[in-house]
Amino acid sequence: MKRLSQPIAITRYLPLILNNKINARVVLASLMLLSVAIITACSQQLKPAAPNSTFTTITGKKIALKDLTDKAVLVTFWATSCPSCITETPHLVALHKQYHNQGLEIIAVAMFYDVPSRVIAMSQAKQLPYNITLDVQAVHAREFGDILLTPSTFLISPDHKIIWSGLGSFNVNDMKNRIKTLLRI
Repeated sequence: MKRLSQPIAITRYLPLILNNKINARVVLASLMLLSVAIITACSQQLKPAAPNSTFTTITGKKIALKDLTDKAVLVTFWATSCPSCITETPHLVALHKQYHNQGLEIIAVAMFYDVPSRVIAMSQAKQLPYNITLDVQAVHAREFGDILLTPSTFLISPDHKIIWSGLGSFNVNDMKNRIKTLLRI
């Protein structure tokens, strides 16, 4: 096999290819399709790992994400002063009631700027059945990517990958479908 003395550079042949407008369009279209294919493949395979967080609920219960094997986990950052968070609360209650016994854990993380007494009072007044935690030092907000806005929600798979995240209210039917897929229902 003959070995080349110099590497062949595409830039050497690019002017020849691009002189023909049809070839240039084909090359550009091919590069765009290749880029889309690569981005799609990477997004499907490279799901980020969930942080190794340990939460303490307002009742004193410790919850380590790494210990929630075989569970789907919904982590939502919220605040008592956030209208969208309050609107989303009944949906979280319904998801908890529908899927908790099948393996869904919901952890609602109150933001560092929220007054703890308000968080506790609201969770008691609304009789929230899922885990409520305080993040007074913003530790969890930093662990999940410096969360500042609410609601910010993360759906974590049983193998501890973040498979979905969103800012703002989530689509309830879409979330149900994602949870059912994770729980294999």
